[in-house]
Amino acid sequence: MSIQKYIFRPGINREGTAYDNEGGWFDCNLIRFRSGRPEKFGGWRKTTNSSITGTARALHNWISLEGSKYLGIGTHLKYLIKEGTTINDVTPIRLTTSAGDVTFSASNGSSELTVTDTAHGAVKNDFVTFSGATSLGGNIVAAVLNQEYQIDTIVNANSYKITAKDTSGSTVTANSSDTGNGGSSVVGAYQINVGLDFYVSSTGWGANGWGEGTYGSSAALSETNQLRLWSHDNFGENLIINARAGGIFRWLESGGLSTRAVELSGITGANLVPTKALQVITSEIDRHLIVLGADPLNASGTARTGSVDPMFVAFSDQENELEFEPKIDNTAGSVRLSSGSTIVGAVKSRQETVIFTDTSVYSMQFVGPPFTFALNLINEATGLVGPNAAVTGPNGVYFMSYDNFYVYNGTVQKIPCSVLNFVFSNFNSEQAYKVTAFTNTKENEIGWFYPSETSQEIDRYVIYNYEEKAWYYGQLVRTVWLDSGVEPFPQAVGSNSLFEHEFGFNDDGSEMTGVFIESSDFDIGDGENFIFIKKIIPDVKFLSSEEGNVNFVTKVRNFPGDSLSTVATSTVDANTQQSHIRGRGRQAVIRIASNDGDSGNDGVGWRLGATRLDIRQDGRR
Repeated sequence: MSIQKYIFRPGINREGTAYDNEGGWFDCNLIRFRSGRPEKFGGWRKTTNSSITGTARALHNWISLEGSKYLGIGTHLKYLIKEGTTINDVTPIRLTTSAGDVTFSASNGSSELTVTDTAHGAVKNDFVTFSGATSLGGNIVAAVLNQEYQIDTIVNANSYKITAKDTSGSTVTANSSDTGNGGSSVVGAYQINVGLDFYVSSTGWGANGWGEGTYGSSAALSETNQLRLWSHDNFGENLIINARAGGIFRWLESGGLSTRAVELSGITGANLVPTKALQVITSEIDRHLIVLGADPLNASGTARTGSVDPMFVAFSDQENELEFEPKIDNTAGSVRLSSGSTIVGAVKSRQETVIFTDTSVYSMQFVGPPFTFALNLINEATGLVGPNAAVTGPNGVYFMSYDNFYVYNGTVQKIPCSVLNFVFSNFNSEQAYKVTAFTNTKENEIGWFYPSETSQEIDRYVIYNYEEKAWYYGQLVRTVWLDSGVEPFPQAVGSNSLFEHEFGFNDDGSEMTGVFIESSDFDIGDGENFIFIKKIIPDVKFLSSEEGNVNFVTKVRNFPGDSLSTVATSTVDANTQQSHIRGRGRQAVIRIASNDGDSGNDGVGWRLGATRLDIRQDGRR
């Protein structure tokens, strides 16, 4: 008998078999690596009790000149700004009706109200706020009508249905006295059309998911009412926002959180501002507003066309987000990219803006008058899988393409990836636009949240630790992430809740479940003889003051094609010296997992050291 130390290579390797990867780790969940050793993920907690309306796809934070901290949140239904623990709705208004254009009708015993408004332009799930209405005569009083509603059903171009509610949100049922129409002073304020929370691969008349958006209607599905993605950036302390393929808006910080964002092209002083865009971004040093996929000028150069040109880039005059007319005495201008069919996304890097099309990578750098910007084609061999699939890290711009991971730091290079096939073979490419890249700088991590093959929504992540040169993955529902900076902890959204991460080791006050790491197969020699495992001498460091434990699970099999059999599960705490087991097979696997369900593990983190096994050679049969 002999005691042998087992230290496995950092990172997960799924490019070969479990036996082929002897000496490494093969599977994990909610595990990262530090100094070559696996440890449990940091925990998370909610930062507000308020629920986020819609599926969040974009986060952006900044600090005003007076020191106020803001967090912009773009969802498929609204645009919100959080200050403190309060979430404020600043979604732009697309239409405000004249008094009397809107009327209501109710049916006795029903909570459903029919709203009539000629050419309302709304789609299912749009939000409208009514004011100036009077009682219908019974239960549908003025207070019921004069509030925000979400549209349930589009009847036709001139009417739709809503569900009556009181100011607390409880349903109200009409009675026989509700025979009025709300009066002649009703005003409806319609927010911009909502988008979808999933991508629809086909477009055209009535295309959409069952009962959603344009389904069963004469409205065509376009990029504007597709999967709703937002881009946003500061121009000074003000916020510029854009719903992909939709309008460009500005929220004025001085106006306060009770005001809404307004269309940039309609602001006094605006000159030839694009009315549509795929993305907006502000160049850091020279302070130009860059509009990607902008609608170009008409033939006479006097107005914008109102239609997205997916390869067109327009930029404002320096220090003036309202001036887009190119003049001899300003730096406004435009350029059309040539490599690719559409601009997918862009990120800011060191003194340049990196633009991705579906096939290529461009570098956009400020060079000053008369050209303002130089655009250099960097690579034509790969594109970006989704608008949010690129992120700037300490060592370059990292991005996910259709079949690989890359880094751009002057040149585009593939990142050697030990879980490449595992990720892309279980990836829902139809929902690729949902992929969101993220950084966790304090942990030296670059990652991507993505939807697995059988999921319509993000349910997995993959992480590259650029210091450890290690990859690992797991399951976690986070539709968007923002690194620490303005806030001391990373911010993320999942299941309509806003979380701060790397806080303790809990899942919002409850035990974090499903935490484990499992080794690849190991044997003695080439597996000619069986091995007999007599005991485990664990080496685990617990990362909090709380007492806790983990489970060491020993598994064996005789051949690579066999299923693993568990021969022992040992509960290990800080005082465990050794655990006696009896395990026999040609190959063995060690799995370390948090002891899920044990309330004593709340708030407990752990890091694995050098595990030793009392292991000896057994017979050949």
